[in-house]
Amino acid sequence: MSNHFTLERLLYSARHYQASDIHLIAGLPPAWRVNGEIMLAEAEPFTAAEVAEFALEGLTAEQKAVLDREMALCYSFAHEELGRFRVSIYLRNGSPELAIRACTSVLRTRKELGLPSELDELTTRPSGLILITGATGSGKTTTLNYMIDQINSSRRCKIIMIEDPIEYVHDHKMALVVQQELYTDVPNFNAGLLHILRQDPDVIGIGEMRNHDTIATALTAAETGHLVIATLHTSSIVNTVERIVGVFPAEQQPQVILQLANSLQGILSQQLLPTVDRRGRVLACELLMVDGASRNVMREAEWHKLYTQLELGSKHGMCTMDSSLARLYEQGRISYDTLLSHATYPDTFRQKYNRSNL
Repeated sequence: MSNHFTLERLLYSARHYQASDIHLIAGLPPAWRVNGEIMLAEAEPFTAAEVAEFALEGLTAEQKAVLDREMALCYSFAHEELGRFRVSIYLRNGSPELAIRACTSVLRTRKELGLPSELDELTTRPSGLILITGATGSGKTTTLNYMIDQINSSRRCKIIMIEDPIEYVHDHKMALVVQQELYTDVPNFNAGLLHILRQDPDVIGIGEMRNHDTIATALTAAETGHLVIATLHTSSIVNTVERIVGVFPAEQQPQVILQLANSLQGILSQQLLPTVDRRGRVLACELLMVDGASRNVMREAEWHKLYTQLELGSKHGMCTMDSSLARLYEQGRISYDTLLSHATYPDTFRQKYNRSNL
């Protein structure tokens, strides 16, 4: 290869720069994401053939078949020295390219992650549904693994997880932990979830609720005595409940609304934002701890009123995204521009901080 890069050298570089991701794109040199920002290597750009060689090297026949069929592939592998990596292969102009996530080998504490203390209380619930939501790269998987570790450290139970792929490997502490990977251990999330229910689980972790079938099975599992913790690709708490109900046909929605109102325990919606000095990222989040009032709102399908419940529930640890952003701004941890660009109601902040003309 003209660049003299090997995959191993790229992985070593990622760990050296403390990068969260490596991107290999035709026409560009290798790129790393460090503290949320892309850094390009000072090197010759890769050709499409070079990137394809990186992407296809070492794939099993089954993985190649998935890539051919789905036009995308996600898998993980463990390097002896460098730990675990998640590889995502996709096509551009018909040629494969890569995004590689450098997985963590050590779980950070709740304080280090910036998560609210109420999350620990949610992990003590015997059953129900807990959702972690946010955009790609917002730290949902990290939060999911933190919560699973909390349960693993404190409860004698059986935890089963379905992930795409496995990013963090849990040791058995007080709990039995079984981790299954998509395409390696199960064909899809829904089939895996149906099999899990026959394996005597207490806690079920779902890497992502992607479709109608997975959501339906997860709701049923949460209703029938299991604690289900799942991630969902949505941007806010109101958007999350609307999305869950909206994937079902109109005639099924009243039943789903009832299931959701009865089983939902909490929703954490999160964003990772650049710090003022751009040297790191900080978590902003919206948290709903489901109580009697919010269950009534859900039963009436008055989703917009959940935002008011978040505001009213501040004494119980609930918060809106805007209140979380305001706290970070007032602590000097994020900039005014970051505050406005991520706020639900930016005009409120312009008035509050008397910067309406800026």
